[in-house]
Amino acid sequence: MTLEELKIRQLTNQYLITPTNKKTVVKDILGVQAQFMVNAMHSLKIRCNDYDEKLLAKGLVKNWTIRSTVHVFSEEDLPLFIHCNNGLDYRNNEWNGYHTWQRPDGSYLWYNDGTCQRVWALSPERQKYFSNIILEEIKKEPKTREDLKNICRFFGITEIEENSVFDQWGGGIADLCKRGFINYVVQEKKAYILSPEFTPIPYEEARLEMARRYFMNIAPATVHDAMYFFGAKATEVKEWLSKLPVKTIEFNGKTYYYIENGKNYDNSIPECLFLAGFDQLMLGYQKKESLYLDAENLRSIFNLAGIVMPPILLKGEVVGKWKKKDTKLELTLFRSISENDKKLIINKSESLWNDIKRIVWS
Repeated sequence: MTLEELKIRQLTNQYLITPTNKKTVVKDILGVQAQFMVNAMHSLKIRCNDYDEKLLAKGLVKNWTIRSTVHVFSEEDLPLFIHCNNGLDYRNNEWNGYHTWQRPDGSYLWYNDGTCQRVWALSPERQKYFSNIILEEIKKEPKTREDLKNICRFFGITEIEENSVFDQWGGGIADLCKRGFINYVVQEKKAYILSPEFTPIPYEEARLEMARRYFMNIAPATVHDAMYFFGAKATEVKEWLSKLPVKTIEFNGKTYYYIENGKNYDNSIPECLFLAGFDQLMLGYQKKESLYLDAENLRSIFNLAGIVMPPILLKGEVVGKWKKKDTKLELTLFRSISENDKKLIINKSESLWNDIKRIVWS
């Protein structure tokens, strides 16, 4: 298989050549990352033939899923992504032993990667107390992050406790999300809503189903691609492969796995695509190298702060990145391109946005 054929398969499977309906997109590609909601919206916009910003949230939820990051995905897939410790912790508001270990000063070490420690400030009893307050308030109506902070302050939360419950990486709010109590509202501003009831799928069964969708709708992909996408070990990926009806192709000395899905791969690579920040086409495969991105430009898209910049894909190659603010579009190129290629990029931008008044090249 040639590089072009491999790209066409991946682009087709991710609905970047032939868009389809929103429900199919979010289920097949396992949702879209929503650390910044504007990225999730754009990711769906370029893949969906029924995209409507006003109706975007219909049928969708926002919660912590793959790689412990926030995604927008189908509400029907809550049982798939919210495992709740194989269902044992589903809607369980007891927290004994949940946060790593208690330190001599009474605090709990919550996170430690060798370079950064995050201290958990609440005892299990205090976490239950404020969790109940939060849930009772959200039952009345959706509440913003600031709403809940103010309510918890009224009920006596301390500053250090507040920092744990409302930590920027999730905290006690994420705990309630991951146990199936609440979801984020599908919007840019952080707000929370009660989750509909569901029966969680056991972890191993859920992971296998996610792997099936990955190798059917994001692949062809290598073992290392799947390891990065799922945050999995090689043994886990190989076990999935042994249970799935995968086929293989070879390219550049590597084995790529995929599952037949009946799609047509006769189309050409699009002339130009404005991919989203944190786009699945970048996140779907290992980021140490890319079929779409020259090695010297990897850090320009995958920066050291963990941000995945929005790329400009020109004829199947990432030639730069883009940023839109109000009516201004900034285009940063990684190499020189022809005037005709610049016109392709401009034409594509005009088809995506009707409010651009100024384009800046750098």
